[in-house]
Amino acid sequence: MTKRHGYALLAALAAVVVVISTAIYLGVGGSGGESLNQATARKPRSAAPASAGIWVGTWAASPASAEPNTPNGYAGMSIRNVIHTSVGGNGARVELSNLYGNQPLTITHASIAVATAPSDPTAAAGSMRRLTFGGDTGVTIPVGESVTSDPARLDVPPAADLLVTTYSPTPSGPVTYHPHARQTSFLARGDRAEDTAGTAYTEQTPSWRYLTAVDVLTTEARGSVVLLGDSITDGITSTAGGNRRFPDFLAERLRSEPGAPRYGVLNQGISGNRVLSDGRRFPPDNPSALNRLTRDVLSASGVRAVVVELGVNDILRTPHVTDPRQITDGLRSLVRQAHARGLRVTGGTLMPFGGHRGFTPQLNAVREQVNAEIRAGRVFDEVVDFDQALRDPVDPQRLDPRYDSGDHLHPSDEGYRAMAAALNLSHLRGSASARL
Repeated sequence: MTKRHGYALLAALAAVVVVISTAIYLGVGGSGGESLNQATARKPRSAAPASAGIWVGTWAASPASAEPNTPNGYAGMSIRNVIHTSVGGNGARVELSNLYGNQPLTITHASIAVATAPSDPTAAAGSMRRLTFGGDTGVTIPVGESVTSDPARLDVPPAADLLVTTYSPTPSGPVTYHPHARQTSFLARGDRAEDTAGTAYTEQTPSWRYLTAVDVLTTEARGSVVLLGDSITDGITSTAGGNRRFPDFLAERLRSEPGAPRYGVLNQGISGNRVLSDGRRFPPDNPSALNRLTRDVLSASGVRAVVVELGVNDILRTPHVTDPRQITDGLRSLVRQAHARGLRVTGGTLMPFGGHRGFTPQLNAVREQVNAEIRAGRVFDEVVDFDQALRDPVDPQRLDPRYDSGDHLHPSDEGYRAMAAALNLSHLRGSASARL
């Protein structure tokens, strides 16, 4: 074989590899039954390989419990979850969970699209994509498990609303959900999974159902930061539909500030969450941070950094934890598990709750002792002093009135903004764990 013929053969083999790789990525489903090859053939194609980039989490919501009064699930209904992205990409995949179900969950039709406007169930023109699972349009999720869809080729903008819709024709048992979404989602009768118009979605809901994560294929972001917390991270008092939670403001900083690490932001807050104690039932609703760390943090796509905002519910909720060492030891356990995965952890001090109905001087003393240990650098790799950033300078046992939602425990929108502003973004870059 001549050298010329050898080069020609190598070039031909390389071309075949590119074609096969592209087909594997693109041939995973489309819009209205057409393959993604067909759906994208009419559009200009980038010269970059379709598989360029990495998978990064752009959105997440921790499954918190079984939805009350849903013994048969939502049989015969379409659920259109509305979620807000932190970073964009040119492909998407979703995770669906049946963690709290008591029988297999069968989904026969699922889709993803870009919303035409914030909090609107109508899909933007040309953005509707059918989701597949192992090449099939339907999937059955066993009790206690989750599934991830095949990749769908979709231009996902940063800071935009996506519509993720599922249809289940049969009873599925209790619904795995995340309450207090601070976002309106929608339901419709019948299989309306690929409806581009939102007219059939006449029922509104403040919760996310089955959907627990959305990843994007991106060449811009370099990973994700996971925020593990309680209702303060969850954003329970933020403006509904406004995307004004603490994680939203952090995502805004990471997108816009020069030199900031380009990370997706994953909000893994659950209202009422504690470091040490689970909720009731089995599997436990509202599992402790120690019990959900692997599920919600260490398994996240592209996780590069962790921020923890936890501990106040251990103090306030019955039974009260009055030994601060129990809380700090629990937080250290979280950090050790993160270190085992090569992740550094930034931890927040506990904000004041003077004026809240659960306040007592004794419980506040526990909070202050926990904060002293955190500030001393004996708990986390890095510290963000939420207490100092949001407390009232005149009365440090209370939130600054500018940042108080009114219940003297949860921040207002401006308080959530102040939390994000207090975080040193350079702390999110490190990968080597510190010695504590």
